[in-house]
Amino acid sequence: MNAPAVQSPHDWLAERLGHRFREPALLEAALTHRSAGPANYERLEFVGDALLNCVIAVRLYHEFPEASEGELSRYRAALVSGSSLAEVAAELGLGERLRLGGGELKSGGFRRLSILADALEAVFGAVYLDAGYDAAAAVVGRLYAGRLGRLPAAGELKDPKTRLQELLQGRGHALPVYVVDSVSGEPHEQTFAVTCSVEALGLSASGSGSSRRKAEQEAALGVLAAAEAQP
Repeated sequence: MNAPAVQSPHDWLAERLGHRFREPALLEAALTHRSAGPANYERLEFVGDALLNCVIAVRLYHEFPEASEGELSRYRAALVSGSSLAEVAAELGLGERLRLGGGELKSGGFRRLSILADALEAVFGAVYLDAGYDAAAAVVGRLYAGRLGRLPAAGELKDPKTRLQELLQGRGHALPVYVVDSVSGEPHEQTFAVTCSVEALGLSASGSGSSRRKAEQEAALGVLAAAEAQP
């Protein structure tokens, strides 16, 4: 009994994106991490990032005619964030198609959110260079259609630090204090632990993340929840 044929990256992406590459080398580069060779996705990622921001901005402009510039900016930031990109990439199964160096393979690089996000941007850039803006916009539109329909109210998209700051200012209190409690892990994969404190309210909360900013956001969210629950 013959083993089932393994679908090529070109057929796989053509099926999922609705685009078949005329220049296969672009797709090959988009799926190659820098650890696997010099012809990798970094330059394509640069193009894809700019393209994605433009396409999403235009879609939001038409989808939300009553939204202000600030609200549109928050919507766009949510849709093009690294976590959102990584979710889309994971849904596509992009990680299983990436070419990674030995070290990245051993450390599970095909599951790393930053790699998934960067590779998806590279794919967008590759589609643009292969077939132009309209083709790339169509691909982005297909992948983001559901997310556009599930966006929360613009106010909910403000990051926790901003929301906490606005709440404290509205009550006439001083801004919160953030203290880095510890930094652990290897230089390329660190974990930050941060405490956020608001002396006037007698509140504090801890947070952790792969960057100081992420840890601060998590800590701010804890204080924000407690502050909003106060009478």
